[in-house]
Amino acid sequence: MAITKEDRQKRIKEFGKNEKDTGNTKVQIAILTDEINDLTEHLKVHIHDFHSKRGLLMKVGKRRKLLDYLKKNDVVAYRELIKKLNIRK
Repeated sequence: MAITKEDRQKRIKEFGKNEKDTGNTKVQIAILTDEINDLTEHLKVHIHDFHSKRGLLMKVGKRRKLLDYLKKNDVVAYRELIKKLNIRK
C-alpha cells in the first residue's frame, strides 16, 4: 500500500523548511525511503511481483543519486539524514 497523504505531509514538515517545501533534497529522500520500505514489505509477501521489484530498484537508484548529491554539497546534513532515517551506508 502506498504511503498516505498524512505520512507524506508529516515528512515534508519534518525535513522541509515549510509545509510546501517538497523539492528539498532531504524531503525527497525521506519520502523515497518510506516508499522503499513499503515496497520492501510488499515484496516479502509477493515474491514474484517483478513489476513492483523494478519500481523498487528505480526508487533505490533515485534515492542513491539524491544522497550522493546531498553528500557532495552538505556532508553534515547527509550524516544527520542517514542517522535519522536509519539508512545503511
